[in-house]
Amino acid sequence: MADFKAARLSSDIQRIIGGKLRDLKDPRINAERLTVVRADVSRDRSVAKVYVSSLDGISAAKEAVKGLESASGLLRHEIVAVLGIRKAPELRFIADDSAEYSAHISKMLKELNIPEDVKEEENEN
Repeated sequence: MADFKAARLSSDIQRIIGGKLRDLKDPRINAERLTVVRADVSRDRSVAKVYVSSLDGISAAKEAVKGLESASGLLRHEIVAVLGIRKAPELRFIADDSAEYSAHISKMLKELNIPEDVKEEENEN
């Protein structure tokens, strides 16, 4: 991002929403399996797109998006309180499948049975 303030606000919003997930009581939001991947704030700081991903898959992320949309007022209030800004950006939540994809890749790598002698040769080099 070219705008330093927007980039800083994006990372702050990601941090605040990620920390507030456990406090939300909505049954659609499974805080243990949900991750805030990133947040992008527009140049005029009026809209923030928040990308969320779930380890349970894209369908669980879409359900969590519905829960987060209903809690957006509370989250905006928390952003204003923590950052001390006058007006919080409008939050738009988008389901992302990156956490599920990375878990799939990790599982595939673990399934590759690399012999111990190959591991030892790589460590020596």
